[in-house]
Amino acid sequence: MLLRVAEAADAQHAETLCQWYAESARQRGVGIAKRQPEYLINKMLKADAIIAFVEGQLAGFCYIETFEDAKFVVNSGLIVNTELRQEGLGRAIKERVFELSRTKYPQAKIFGITTSAAVMKINSELGYRPVTFPELTQSDDFWKGCASCKNYPILQENERRMCLCTGMVYDKLNDRFSQQSISVLSNET
Repeated sequence: MLLRVAEAADAQHAETLCQWYAESARQRGVGIAKRQPEYLINKMLKADAIIAFVEGQLAGFCYIETFEDAKFVVNSGLIVNTELRQEGLGRAIKERVFELSRTKYPQAKIFGITTSAAVMKINSELGYRPVTFPELTQSDDFWKGCASCKNYPILQENERRMCLCTGMVYDKLNDRFSQQSISVLSNET
């Protein structure tokens, strides 16, 4: 298994990743925001994503984005090839994207929203805690990302205070990452 920070050459995988997101939403019957290849490519170009390969084949992905002048960092878009699920790959990707977030933005609160029990469990093990939506970023740009989710009307009806997703935040800013630099991350696990 190879887990590393995504780079420009990984743009060739953006379309496949977008297809995986759409298929996962369909299979699970839950709201997953749609993503465009250009958006994922931008994350790769900025080194704001973790990409995974197993035996040379694309296996998974997750990215980060900052809001409110890097006060908040979202870990978003975790996706694993359906044939490799239940192997611990999702957990490994989440751990690496968490490390990337903490080293690039050591003073930021890390957050995410999800309907996935597995992601909630991983987040809890990393030290996240469930919170109400008002404790997350209030950036309109973040919440616009939910517009393609089938549950967006619920979010709107509740004035962005709640939806079917659970909000989780990591705000322990004096942890082991707060003094490290991005160069600490290795490329292989």
